[in-house]
Amino acid sequence: MKLSNFAKFLVLSSLLVAPIFGWADWNALNMTEGATEVSKKVFDLHMLIFWICVVIGVVVFGVMFYSMYAFTKKKNPNPSTFHDNTKIEILWTVIPFVILVVMAIPATNVLKEIYNDEEGDVNIQVVGYQWKWQYKYLEDGINFFSNLSTDQDEIYNKIPKGEHYLLEVDEPVVIPVGKKVRFLITANDVIHSWWVPDFAIKQDAIPGFINTAWTIVDEPGLYRGNCTELCGKNHGFMPIVVRAVEQSEYDEWVSGKKQAAFELAQLTEKDWSVEELVSNGESVYLKNCAACHQVSGQGIPGIFPALAGSEIVLNNKSRNIEILMEGVQGAAMQSFANQLSEVDIASVITYTRRSWGNSEKGDGEVVVPKEILEYKSNNQKS
Repeated sequence: MKLSNFAKFLVLSSLLVAPIFGWADWNALNMTEGATEVSKKVFDLHMLIFWICVVIGVVVFGVMFYSMYAFTKKKNPNPSTFHDNTKIEILWTVIPFVILVVMAIPATNVLKEIYNDEEGDVNIQVVGYQWKWQYKYLEDGINFFSNLSTDQDEIYNKIPKGEHYLLEVDEPVVIPVGKKVRFLITANDVIHSWWVPDFAIKQDAIPGFINTAWTIVDEPGLYRGNCTELCGKNHGFMPIVVRAVEQSEYDEWVSGKKQAAFELAQLTEKDWSVEELVSNGESVYLKNCAACHQVSGQGIPGIFPALAGSEIVLNNKSRNIEILMEGVQGAAMQSFANQLSEVDIASVITYTRRSWGNSEKGDGEVVVPKEILEYKSNNQKS
């Protein structure tokens, strides 16, 4: 009779729980399966451990609730008296141990594959900054920053938010399909974390330390991720976008990036007009500076200084250049010497000196790329 009651309880519990799984969007609730062989193995391991835990939970809570139902004071006015049972104690020690071993074997195999640190066909150094990612292709000498490209009006609720709100960048990482790509992950300032769920990659980016991860993507496409370490004010504004392409398209992209770098170097010799510098400087400012100093140049009182009406911006060109190149020790202002080109640094300084009424109040001097080159040359010699 007691077994019959227990069976009825299990059937009733199943009927109560079943609608939850029927109504829920399982894919939305569950871990993503990913797009690589390793990510699928991680998903399969996750599901194996999940169902083992479900079975354990059903058995343990089933016995507990059955005991609460079958052995009430009403049904058993005279309580049983017993001390212990050696056989049961051995069983509830051995069985969990065996379960843990069964879980550990597949988990160890997957972890060994995840942490395979052999050199890849393509090796990319990933550096976290506040708040952007830098990518260096070690074999090809390609180096660029990837910044959030979501419209500021979306962020401040002036226009409807797009499909990929806060998950779009100006420069995605490009990798070839079918090739092993190894990522060497570190940081320049504080701890970040490079996370792309479709690749089953989540590695902390720690200053002065390099973590590694790798992937082989079989299908072309866009794969998105985020920084998942609380790294400051704009932690939520440094997404990751990886574009996997066929080898021929990847080779073309590499060639194009090398040509663009060569052309950029040539631009330092160009005679720039004020209008060209201001126009280029505005785009650089909105991408790299507006988050702290605001689009209006007013900054955030007590946190980030205003550039509109700043004495340094108005009348101290040499200090203006120095700040961009060296940063400000003890403040949130970091060095942009290795983040921006000579053209972009000269442009953004000129833009700030000639915007928000600064050109009427200050000396109005512009900064040209040659001055940034000279600054670098002089500081290297010293």
